[in-house]
Amino acid sequence: MIVMNLGLSDRVFRLITGLGIVTFDYLASSSWEVIFLFFGTWGVLTSAFGYCPFYRIIGYNSCPTNLPSHSNG
Repeated sequence: MIVMNLGLSDRVFRLITGLGIVTFDYLASSSWEVIFLFFGTWGVLTSAFGYCPFYRIIGYNSCPTNLPSHSNG
């Protein structure tokens, strides 16, 4: 199971940035279209799933994980 490692502010920033890059890619006609599309899609997908594999590699986690513990007593 993949655990989320992106917090809300990180996800919102990635979503807005990714959508902006994809929109720029759609409107612009340049030879770098594939690169813009890749980075824009990467931002949108990592935002949607809340998981970034690069964060996992470097051991960074911006998602708050303070979940209430359940006691059986």
